[in-house]
Amino acid sequence: MLLIYTHKITPRLTYIMRHIFVNILGVELDFTTKVEEFIKHTGPKITYTKQPLQNEFFIRSNELLFEQGINDIQLSSADWEGTPCFFPTGERSNLPYDVFAASFFLISRYEEYLPHVKDIHSRFSPKDSIAYQNGFLQKPVVDIWAYKLLDALKERFDDFEYKIKGYEFVSVLDVATSHCYANRGIVRGLAGLLMDLGTLKLRRVADRISVGLNKMKDPFDNYEELIALHKKYNVKSNFFFQFADYSKYDKNVSTNSIKFKSLIKYVADYAPVSLAASYSSFTDLELLKKEKANLEEVINRPVNSSKMRYNRVDVPETYRNLITAEFTDDYTMGYTYELGFRAGTCTAFQFYDIPLEVKQPIKVHPFAIHDYALAKIKKDEVLLQHVRKIKDEVNKVNGTMIVMFSNELLGNKDDRDWMSLYAEILKEQHV
Repeated sequence: MLLIYTHKITPRLTYIMRHIFVNILGVELDFTTKVEEFIKHTGPKITYTKQPLQNEFFIRSNELLFEQGINDIQLSSADWEGTPCFFPTGERSNLPYDVFAASFFLISRYEEYLPHVKDIHSRFSPKDSIAYQNGFLQKPVVDIWAYKLLDALKERFDDFEYKIKGYEFVSVLDVATSHCYANRGIVRGLAGLLMDLGTLKLRRVADRISVGLNKMKDPFDNYEELIALHKKYNVKSNFFFQFADYSKYDKNVSTNSIKFKSLIKYVADYAPVSLAASYSSFTDLELLKKEKANLEEVINRPVNSSKMRYNRVDVPETYRNLITAEFTDDYTMGYTYELGFRAGTCTAFQFYDIPLEVKQPIKVHPFAIHDYALAKIKKDEVLLQHVRKIKDEVNKVNGTMIVMFSNELLGNKDDRDWMSLYAEILKEQHV
C-alpha cells in the first residue's frame, strides 16, 4: 500500500489522488498527517507538502488542493519531456510539476467556473480552455502524467504494486431525431412537405413521399445496421433516445407514437438505452425527471445514464440536477466541434462540486470524438487519421475511448458515406 504524507488532508486532495492512483493506476493508498506514522511505514510512500521530511519521494505541493472556492489562477504551460504540464515544483521535488494540482484543475473543470463568455447555447467554448490554447486538447494529459508518475515510483521502489486496466472502446449513439420523415403524424408531415416544396428541396420531397408510401426506408432508421455492426466488431454501445415534447430545439417523434416506443423497446433488447435530455430540461429539473420516468416506463427498467442536448454543461448546476433526478452516469463531458479531452482525461471520474467542496455521486464519462467535429474534416483518410491518433493516445494509457455519433448523421449520404466511415472506425478500434 502507498502512504501519502501531507500537512492537511482535504476533500480535493483525497479526490484527485484516488482518481490518479486508484482509478487510473490501480494502486492502493492511504493518507496521514502524522510524521511518526509516515516514518514507520515500510512500504512505498510519498510526501506531498512544501518541504521533504527526509530523503523520501517528495512532490512539492501547489496550494490549489488546500484552498477552498475559486481563485483567479494564472497558468503557464511548459514542456515535460514532450508532454505539456503546469504548476512547476522546483529543484528538490522528484517530479518537476505538481501533477495532482494540475489534474484537479482539469478534471474539476475549474476553468469553467472562472469568468468566460458562453455561446448561444450557454456552453463553455473550447477556445477558452488551457488545453486548446496550449495545444494539448487531443492528449489525455491527466492519464499521461499518471503514467509518468508511475514510472518514477517504479524506479524508486522495488516491487511497486499496481494494477493496470485495459483499453476500452465505447460508442455512444445520440438519437435526438429518430426518423427523418416517418412516424411524424399527418400535420407535421404535411408541414414538412410544404416547406420542402417552398424551398425547392425536390430530392427531400421525393424521399418524403417514397418513405410515406413505404417504397423507401427512412434514412435515419439505421438501428438494425448499427446493432449488427456493434455485434460484428464486439463493440460496447449506448443508445441515448430523446423522449420529450416538441419544442424549438427538440423535434423528435411524438412520445405518444406507438411505433417510436416499439423502436426504443427493440433497441433496448440489444443495447443499453439511456436518456438524451431535451434542450428544455436543461434548466427545468421537473421536466428532466418527467422525461426520465417516461423513458423508464417504455423500457420497463431504470434509466441511469444521461446526455444533455447539444452537450450543454453548466458546472455545477447541471450535475446537481442530474443527481437530484437520480442519474448515476453522464456522457456530456466533451466538445461538439473539437476533437479531444475536455477534462484532460480518458478515464471516467466522479464529479467534484467546487462550491460545496464535495465529490458528488455521479460518474462522468468523457467522450473524445463527436461526429460534428469529424464533419469539419473533408477528406475521409484525414478523418480516419485523426481518429487513429486519438485512439493511439488513449491506448498508450489504457484508457477508455468514447466516440459519439448520431443516427441522423450516419443516415446522411449527401456529402459522404458516413455509415461506411463509422464501420471503419469500429473495425480499427481493436488494439
